[in-house]
Amino acid sequence: MDTILFILIPLLIIVLYFILRGNSKAGKAPAALSATDRSLLLAHVHFYRQLQPAEKFIFENKVATFLSDIRLEGVGVNVDQVDRLLVASSAVIPVFGFPDWKYKNLSSVLLYPDTFNKDFQFEGGERNILGMVGEGYMNGQMILSKSALLRGFSNPEDKENTAIHEFVHLLDKSDGATDGVPENLMRHEYTLPWLKMIHQEMQQIEKGRSDINPYALTNEAEFFAVVSEYFFEKPKQLRDKHPGLYALLMETFSQDPAKR
Repeated sequence: MDTILFILIPLLIIVLYFILRGNSKAGKAPAALSATDRSLLLAHVHFYRQLQPAEKFIFENKVATFLSDIRLEGVGVNVDQVDRLLVASSAVIPVFGFPDWKYKNLSSVLLYPDTFNKDFQFEGGERNILGMVGEGYMNGQMILSKSALLRGFSNPEDKENTAIHEFVHLLDKSDGATDGVPENLMRHEYTLPWLKMIHQEMQQIEKGRSDINPYALTNEAEFFAVVSEYFFEKPKQLRDKHPGLYALLMETFSQDPAKR
């Protein structure tokens, strides 16, 4: 008996140490953004500029929390503070309407210099991918083109933002399926109207009667990500041209960006 206790007690102490260390880390508040960080957000993030002071404070805290929780790494490219803030802003914008959202299906974001291929190579031919949410052995990771990240925030009037697009895919995936129906966000009674609206709008795109990016025709998941870019980049235009889509996205994201 004494021998068993002699073995178990040290093991229990070690286990308790790691539990307490983990709890201590989990409870540690993320470092607040600096004045320089806030200036960079004002300079680069149109969504942030439009917020009221109290909302800006909330946005900053969400950005700081994301940067504390998620690892950012450069592959063949340096990651500077602007990059970090833009990636975090891309993550925060779609979930700004949710008080306590965390990306439980993400551990790291990899920044590549530019486009890459399906084998994650950023040199050579056939490189046409701007961003990707990892699957299989890459599960929990996101890859973004740095050039696409910067371009997405350089012109907020073009309806396109690759990083927001990829984080919307993560939201879609959070219910277990990347299928264009974000069941963790959308109330059940809106599911069928949403699918019906997707297919109606796809028909309009095919006929050349819609201003939505034709990439939305790929499948329902890409449609959701593409119109979400539109929703956050040019909300007033989406509301005016596609009021039904706008209303359902407003319900889904718990935000009304056209009013800002």
